[in-house]
Amino acid sequence: MKASQAQLTAALDRAGGDMRLFLFHGPDESGALAFAARLARAMGEGVERVDLEPGSLRSDPAKLADEAASMSLFGDRRFIRVAGAGEESADAAEALLEAASAGNPVVMIAPGVKATGRLVKLALAADRAMSFACYPPEGNNAEGLVTTMAREQGLGLGAGVAARIVRASDGDRAIMASEVEKLALYLDAGPDHPRDASADDLAEIGADLEEGEITPIVEAVIAGDASALIAALRPMQSSDASPIPWLRALARRLAALAEMRAAVDAGEGAGQVVKRFRVFWREEAATIAALQRWNVQRLTRALDIVRATEREVMAKGGAGRTIADQQLLTLTRRR
Repeated sequence: MKASQAQLTAALDRAGGDMRLFLFHGPDESGALAFAARLARAMGEGVERVDLEPGSLRSDPAKLADEAASMSLFGDRRFIRVAGAGEESADAAEALLEAASAGNPVVMIAPGVKATGRLVKLALAADRAMSFACYPPEGNNAEGLVTTMAREQGLGLGAGVAARIVRASDGDRAIMASEVEKLALYLDAGPDHPRDASADDLAEIGADLEEGEITPIVEAVIAGDASALIAALRPMQSSDASPIPWLRALARRLAALAEMRAAVDAGEGAGQVVKRFRVFWREEAATIAALQRWNVQRLTRALDIVRATEREVMAKGGAGRTIADQQLLTLTRRR
């Protein structure tokens, strides 16, 4: 079935209810991971997560249904997660939905599949499956999402707090949820003992990351200036700010440069290109220098690396900061 967000969150908060499959598709992989984490919380402490690789389901479609029906060795609750799924997982999903029994819910995260593909159609047609399209929240929608998250944690957000959380997380749903949870812990808030959160409270937990702190990181990587990158990253070492915002800012910059460089390769002058793309006048010289330093192939490759790094950061949790720093330094030194 096609689920609304209200239907989805209600089912997740019931630890899956009678649903066998939660299929998350669309580009917001972070949001899908946050929904999976919500299911884990609802299933309680000690829940076991079983991760299956999509490749293993291609060669053994029955494996998913078998895992969903199997019991934990210690009797704990468990759920199955398949990250990075594609159409190769459709046979496994069909076997799961047609199985005689399946006691453990399955979360399938498929950011690259089409809404018209077989995998999504299977989930839409099944009564015991929920299909939900994940897109990054933007603008007022993102602030509304933060406000809702906070309300569920017993937090009332003061003026500007939701906007600052959105800005600090670059609209990443998982990071927004994490910042709200940290704020609730800091204020000892809960549904049965609500608290109000101010901008000062947010500053105390180090959640706010201004654009001025992100820009030098991006500029250093693009310019190939390792010393400047190290200097820009140094203040971040003492904070708990996630690297996701600056990875996403770098990805946007690389994508824009790739489009501009393609125009240069097609015969348009670099000066013309920066004017047509409305580059801020103070950044024109640096942008032209970047267009000379990078070609389309290198920009595309760097963009793939940054996006892969973002996924790895989300998977590794606290260790993600070191991974991000190392990858940024590698990109900066690459000629």
